[in-house]
Amino acid sequence: MQYDFYKSPLLRVYTEIEGEYMRMKTSGAASIIMRKNLEKSLSIFEGEKPAKLEVDRLICSTWMPPVPSPAFDRLVKSQLSSILGKMIPDQVTISITEECPNNCIHCALPDTKNKVRLTLETVKSAIDQVLEMGTTFIIFDGGEPLTYPGLEDLINYVDSGKAISGMFTSGVGLTEERASRLKEAGLYSLTVSFDSAYEDKHDYVRGRKGVFKCAVEAVKNGLRAGLLVNIYVVLSRDNVNELEELYSLAAKLGVHELSFYEIVPTGRWMDHASEIMTSKDLRKFDNFVSGVREKEGPRVFAIPQVMRTTGCMAGRKWLHITPEGNILPCACIPIPYGNIHQDKVRDVWKKIREDPAYNAKYCLMRNPEFREKYLKILE
Repeated sequence: MQYDFYKSPLLRVYTEIEGEYMRMKTSGAASIIMRKNLEKSLSIFEGEKPAKLEVDRLICSTWMPPVPSPAFDRLVKSQLSSILGKMIPDQVTISITEECPNNCIHCALPDTKNKVRLTLETVKSAIDQVLEMGTTFIIFDGGEPLTYPGLEDLINYVDSGKAISGMFTSGVGLTEERASRLKEAGLYSLTVSFDSAYEDKHDYVRGRKGVFKCAVEAVKNGLRAGLLVNIYVVLSRDNVNELEELYSLAAKLGVHELSFYEIVPTGRWMDHASEIMTSKDLRKFDNFVSGVREKEGPRVFAIPQVMRTTGCMAGRKWLHITPEGNILPCACIPIPYGNIHQDKVRDVWKKIREDPAYNAKYCLMRNPEFREKYLKILE
């Protein structure tokens, strides 16, 4: 089976599905010239499993629009523009509320204790603005977004011809009925966070008993509703030895994707820089990713490895809006460059892009010099 990523009279970029894996191909008169420029982007998919194969479309990942779709065409356009040096925020996360029933020890959201939330009108305005800029993935986050009145209205407001919508959740409150309503509203992908494959350990990190059971039920209810479901794990020294167990859990539950991110010294973890992953931990993770490709089960999206290819995406491909309306380069960098209540997103994005820091090869918040220099702004 073949699926076109891009097709013009001079260039065709497509993937062939061989067994369970994607093989990236190019053809056309411009393919030799463009292949080198496209190598980084194509390498992310080469030899990987897709999240899901359907009769008439390919879902490479729960983090991307399906192929083919108008939203995917917009994403390809933005990727081609980025080669020429023009960056847009492909992925925008909006923390619509601070409300949350959990008390996670590594929460990235600053402890303002205001329990504020953005109004429907404010969020809709932000959606309009980022869609106009070319955004193709809008993620509703929190706090716990399931506590937000009108969540389904916001999901429905995202124009599916321009972007997909996703939601990050701990799973608390995601009943079978609620999952069905979210699907009907147009939710594309559901991402449920797990900190451990073991119930007691997960509940400890989340600061409340019963959260593990809620997360498992949320996954099951999302799948029953027909949603694309992704399990999201923030890797730390505490859970890097559970990689096989986490994969077994994901495979047992039948999710479409298992995503890993590396813990960042930010939010409640700001003073824990000495506890981030070691080089030995990262080698262990790399070995796991290499070995798991041959196993039967969900696609693994290894964000730390992808970022070695793409560089840090904060302020280059990512943008974040807090419940207070602050506009940040990403959810992990607590440095506001503007506020949605006073500023246009496009103007704030321009301001971020003018800062040379946001062309980094590695996660900026793991860079001691960046934290020391830029976090003085918060003092």
